[in-house]
Amino acid sequence: MLQTMMGKVFGTKNDRELKRYKRALKKINALEATYEAMDDAALQAAFEELKMAVRAEEKSLEEVLPDSFAITREAAKRTLGMRHFDVQMVGGMVLHEGRIAEMKTGEGKTLVASLPVALNAMTGKGVHVVTVNDYLAQRDATELTPLYGFLGYEVGTVLEGEYDPQVKRAHYAADITYGTNNEFGFDYLRDNMSFSREQMVQRGHHFVIVDEVDSILIDEARTPLIISGPTNRTLDNYVRADEIAKQLSKETHFTVDEKDRLVLITEEGIAKAEELFAVDNLYSLENSALSHHLDQALKANYIFEIDVDYVVKDGEVVIVDEFTGRLSEGRRYSEGLHQALEAKERVQIKEESQTLADITFQNYFRMYDKLAGMTGTAQTEATEFAQIYRLDVVSIPTNVPVVREDLNDLIYKTELEKFQASIEKIKELNAKGQPVLVGTASIEKSEVLHELLKREKIAHTVLNAKNHAQEGEIIKSAGDKGAVTIATNMAGRGVDIKVSDEIKAMGGLYIIGTERHENRRIDNQLRGRSGRQGDPGVSQFYLSLEDNLLRIFGSDKIKTIMERLGVEDGEYIESKMVTRAVEKAQKKVENLHFEGRKQIVEYDDVANEQRKIVYRFRNQLLDPEFDIGVKVNEIREAYVARALTECEIYEGGGREDFDLEKLGKLLQEEVHFMVEAADFEGLDFEALAEKLLADVKDEYDTKMAVVDEPVRRDIEREIYLKTLDTAWREHLYRMDTMKTGIRLRAYNQKDPLVEYKKESFNLFTELIETIKYDTIKTLQIIRFQLRSPEEEAEAFARAQEIERKQKEMQMQLNRESDEAADAPSAKKPARNDPCPCGSGKKYKNCCGQSGPKKGAFAS
Repeated sequence: MLQTMMGKVFGTKNDRELKRYKRALKKINALEATYEAMDDAALQAAFEELKMAVRAEEKSLEEVLPDSFAITREAAKRTLGMRHFDVQMVGGMVLHEGRIAEMKTGEGKTLVASLPVALNAMTGKGVHVVTVNDYLAQRDATELTPLYGFLGYEVGTVLEGEYDPQVKRAHYAADITYGTNNEFGFDYLRDNMSFSREQMVQRGHHFVIVDEVDSILIDEARTPLIISGPTNRTLDNYVRADEIAKQLSKETHFTVDEKDRLVLITEEGIAKAEELFAVDNLYSLENSALSHHLDQALKANYIFEIDVDYVVKDGEVVIVDEFTGRLSEGRRYSEGLHQALEAKERVQIKEESQTLADITFQNYFRMYDKLAGMTGTAQTEATEFAQIYRLDVVSIPTNVPVVREDLNDLIYKTELEKFQASIEKIKELNAKGQPVLVGTASIEKSEVLHELLKREKIAHTVLNAKNHAQEGEIIKSAGDKGAVTIATNMAGRGVDIKVSDEIKAMGGLYIIGTERHENRRIDNQLRGRSGRQGDPGVSQFYLSLEDNLLRIFGSDKIKTIMERLGVEDGEYIESKMVTRAVEKAQKKVENLHFEGRKQIVEYDDVANEQRKIVYRFRNQLLDPEFDIGVKVNEIREAYVARALTECEIYEGGGREDFDLEKLGKLLQEEVHFMVEAADFEGLDFEALAEKLLADVKDEYDTKMAVVDEPVRRDIEREIYLKTLDTAWREHLYRMDTMKTGIRLRAYNQKDPLVEYKKESFNLFTELIETIKYDTIKTLQIIRFQLRSPEEEAEAFARAQEIERKQKEMQMQLNRESDEAADAPSAKKPARNDPCPCGSGKKYKNCCGQSGPKKGAFAS
């Protein structure tokens, strides 16, 4: 209350910030006439001059901002036929300062981004613009390319499905690169799994603008990006667990907690499962895999719904993103859940995967020197943006006042009544030609409405993850006269539905929401499809007590109100009190999700520090300038010191106590190095250590002398990289396993996060040691079998001749086979006969096998 009163008297922080930006705006507007008077060549030259001054560090970006913004606005008028409004200029300044610009839907955020993008690209370090899907990334890049081209910039796009490193690197090398959050994140992980600088595609993380920032940095931040590989574990138990899960009864054998999406098995359920699995103790060590499979099978069958959480497409289970409504191709649930869903749906079960590389969106985007974002809905999450990303939110007023009418929610008792009422409203609007966009929370519900409208013979189109390829066409016509469009929350973000003057006269685009989402922002995004730039429009939500949100979080209070009012079947209630109750339910879920995201980032912050150290060293190894030889010498020295310690040979110890026999056995077993005890007799610790290190190094240098220096360094580099990657994967697996069980320590009055930090530090220390010692062991053991150039040429010629004779012989056999098909006496060389090709080898070792082996090898 006090804050509200102070705001009225002195103005809010947001008001004060807007005043500051408006003062800067006056300077930009004062330059408009100057640049308007220039021809294209002069305008381009003026911009180039600013660019050169920035790159030469003669001027800062802040100093050239007024001119850069003024030139960009003028260039947009000439190339796009659009002039930036004043509020868009303010939005551009907010983004340049590394903040979030909250601008209502329809305010032209795509054009706003062009201002800070053109300014920051002057540094030559590259600017990234991130959107929620490929469609928007491609659209925005294509729309703005004429403007950026005019200013002398190249534009790249990184889209899903493009894996050629050369192509991708070219797109990242452009001044401005558009793409999706997933693709930027996965490219970062792939770069840190590559074996050469040539395979890496990204060139740094300097400035990024995240469009629909709340969707990417808040909603999608609950799921980390993971690159997985197979674990080679058996798949039979998934089918067995699924069959048993289907035989268990809800309430009797297990309970379902929909709020936290958990299935809890009862004592009776455990007994029944043990009987069906034919085991004595489901939770014994040897049966731990079975209990885990059963948990996942129960979750797959009783929590996860087809056409809501996932779809079955081309014989595969594909995840549906709960926030965008799009299919997450290539993404798989971890810990065996995806396999449990495949068993449930009777499709091919693919191998369980283990993490090869992972990162959260929080930690990926915090790598950028400067992070900015824009969205129509950010203030509800301002606290989270400040806490996790250190991002301020600045709300920018609309260019033209919003006149859309947002009606109160209508709440019915049952889902059927709600859908019937929605259909009646659609019929009424359709009869007069007013376009309707109907929002649903899942694919399943969109298809229910589709069937109901078909029954009523109302022409309509459906936009969901199953037909997203037609998204552009569907959206383009959604504002046409008589158009009825059913869409999941795919249509909620970034799409521009244009309406004609005739439609405006009817009241504009009518939005019908058939269910409240768990998050208020997604509802607001749907509403924002209508009433853009001062256009008229209407929005209303039709709800029922059977909707998931109300059923799980808020229906008791609303049900009581409906009973008091004596609401009959088919009737609804409409009141601000009920709308507030719905919003309260949404806030509960938002708080739950915030705590979940906070926990994810707290745990990932621990892993992230380790990830940064490993990736930094990995990048050093890929650097041709890095002296790998010095590093190999260092770890060899550490290895010898460790070997002496393991054999209890210590500095200051008596020479008679040195167990040289044990040392010999250890070195023979680990690095195939022979120790002659007589050579070390009578040496003190220091002399022994020095001689041992010198001998091990001499043997290594002698072995490596058969290859030239660059090849030797390449071998050392590759073995170090492969050892590091193998150990890092195993480390991630151990971290995952530890994280799964660490929360149980809360029962022992211990903070799980503190325990996780301690354990992960110990695991990381162990990882560093493992990488060092496994690398030196492999390098010491490796042996080469080489042939002289003459021998290699001779072997190659011989192999070619044998191959030619094999082909001739095969052709001869093919010709004879038709003639002698019925002749059992048709002669073929016996396995031990000399080969007829003339190689001098037995038939079984020459033409009787698949083919000759060629070339040198390392073992």
